[in-house]
Amino acid sequence: MEEEKIFSTIDSITPSAAVHELSDNVMTGKADYSKTKMFALAIAAGAFIAFGAQVSLTVMTGDSNMGWGFTKLIGAMTFATGLILVTLTGAELFTGNVMMTFAVLEKKISLVKLLRSWTVVYIANFIGSILLAGLVYFAGLGHNGGDAVGVTAMQTAFSKVNLSFGEAFFRGILCNWLVCLAIFMASTSKRVIGKIFAIFFPITTFVASGYEHSIANMFFIPNGILMKHFPSIVAASGMTPEQLSTMTWKAFFIHNLIPVTLGNIVGAFVFVVLLSWTAYLREERRHS
Repeated sequence: MEEEKIFSTIDSITPSAAVHELSDNVMTGKADYSKTKMFALAIAAGAFIAFGAQVSLTVMTGDSNMGWGFTKLIGAMTFATGLILVTLTGAELFTGNVMMTFAVLEKKISLVKLLRSWTVVYIANFIGSILLAGLVYFAGLGHNGGDAVGVTAMQTAFSKVNLSFGEAFFRGILCNWLVCLAIFMASTSKRVIGKIFAIFFPITTFVASGYEHSIANMFFIPNGILMKHFPSIVAASGMTPEQLSTMTWKAFFIHNLIPVTLGNIVGAFVFVVLLSWTAYLREERRHS
């Protein structure tokens, strides 16, 4: 009891208290945002995740004597910048907002309100991500490293649109399990540095492991598709016409975004929301 008291008063709150806060205040409050506020904060979130994605592509580019795994690790560490920006600025991210289902299970918000929020935030996240992809394209950042950054972008997009539906779906589950754990753990900390560390390690784990995040892919894949407009980058990539033909907007939506989004919803709801709700809310109610 004394250990829990210390844990909950110095610089953090208990997991149980965090679940109550998410259910009673944080996620319930999000549902009451005006559409204008929700839309603006979600555009920002899409852009923030894209910033993390772009720097991740950049640091993973080029020959390295450190090996494939270590290069992935460095890229994953820098990608975490995106969710740190989202969390510390109060931006609205669809994958995190799957945890609004806490409030639905507690009957604090309706399913209609949940779907309204998800729809607005998802669309605005897409706009923010595409905005960054466009800015990167017009800034010519794909030419960095002698076109190597653009090649990395194309290779990343190619690998994502050529996943099977099942691969994309299950990678989406694994991804948002960790993303929502990062947000959950960040909510237990009262200090900025604690929130940053709570986010950093789960996000590094998901990116280095190759899981799939729907909002990040709203940047990764369009960015790679746009790089096809630079002949020098296409030539440097060494990709065949058959390979290039798979990188289309239709493939982006059907082969990646849809299954990954569904996986992200399942991963967060089943493995974060449902488990935590059962342990800390439903169980406590039964014994009260």
